[in-house]
Amino acid sequence: MNAEETQKLIIDESSIARQLKKGFERLRFDELGVETQFRREFVRDRLKRTRANLFLALSILLAFAMADALVVEEVARTRLYVVQIGGLLPIVGILIGLTYHRRPHEMYPRWAPWLSVLLGFGIILVDVRAEVDGVSALFSGVLIYALFSSFLLGLLFQEAIAVGAALCALYLATALGAGIPESIVLYSASMLLVAFIVSATVNYSVEEGVRHHFLERFQLRELSAMVVRDGLTGLYNRSAFDEHLNSRWSMAQREAVTLAMILIDIDYFKRYNDEHGHRGGDDCLRKVARALARSARRPLDFSARYGGEEFAIILYDTTPEYLEELSLRIHEGVSALSIRHGASDVSDRVTVSVGMAFVVPQMERSAGGIVQAADEALYQAKTRGRNQTFVDSEASYAAMKTGNFRKPPKVA
Repeated sequence: MNAEETQKLIIDESSIARQLKKGFERLRFDELGVETQFRREFVRDRLKRTRANLFLALSILLAFAMADALVVEEVARTRLYVVQIGGLLPIVGILIGLTYHRRPHEMYPRWAPWLSVLLGFGIILVDVRAEVDGVSALFSGVLIYALFSSFLLGLLFQEAIAVGAALCALYLATALGAGIPESIVLYSASMLLVAFIVSATVNYSVEEGVRHHFLERFQLRELSAMVVRDGLTGLYNRSAFDEHLNSRWSMAQREAVTLAMILIDIDYFKRYNDEHGHRGGDDCLRKVARALARSARRPLDFSARYGGEEFAIILYDTTPEYLEELSLRIHEGVSALSIRHGASDVSDRVTVSVGMAFVVPQMERSAGGIVQAADEALYQAKTRGRNQTFVDSEASYAAMKTGNFRKPPKVA
């Protein structure tokens, strides 16, 4: 298998390519990492627009409050103001505040659906109270909210469905509890349901297109990145690795998220080359590279040939649990290749040693620190017997003086 075929295989076997072929009728990607990254980008891409919509909603609420001042009697108006000024405006204010959070891609999706229900419930209280007080503009606020909430508030389809179902139930309970005639309640609830169905149908079509574009964009990046691929293995080359590490390091510092660096070394590879020749060694490198590409499958998992028989993986915004899972997949993937290695001291098959560093990048540190931490971890994995993984602790990284790299002694 030549380098071009290897590169094509890596792309064809990626989670993005598989998902594009399969489709996503339920508007959810199969792999959690792909879904998480999509939701992060969805919020980021729409953050300014959502913020502008919320300021618009704030203006509309104030306009409705002013209109109520003209048509509602003083006593009833006071009760409405308690809900409008004391309830609805603060909720919109909190939503606006979440868009300014330093990590809006996490905070806004977490709280927006709940706050959307509270906001809708407040509007229901206003409309039901107005009807009880004899104001003829019944249900106008709820219908407007039902039609536009999922778009104005930047909710995904499934979240919008959940919010819609909750508000339909809340309206029925509130209106019947307030003594509004059942005929009016059932008619209004039917209109509310239709409004949510229309909104959900449009929302589904929009999100389906957005998800498809998201995957195509990632696949296009993979294809265009072929020029920075290693000619032998099909993984990214060292130059691409350096550029990607510096870019992700800066991004992780800004967003205060984790970054993991993994170094993988084929055990006793010089002996393997001596035994099987350079052509055999090249074939071994290609097979191990494919196994690594299959193991690190999230959209932002970045695999590269670091040099010689050494590979590197960069993980953005990851967890210790994913590191443990990935370590297991790496060793199992290489073991499944079942490449004979008669000159190894640890197995009669090709094995790898893995060093992992997992940190939250500090503003005063450079990306070289995490490379050094991973190098130290790889050194520990080798000196402890090879064919294993060693994880460097964040405490070790924080105390490390960048610049001194340790390498295990070469074994003939």
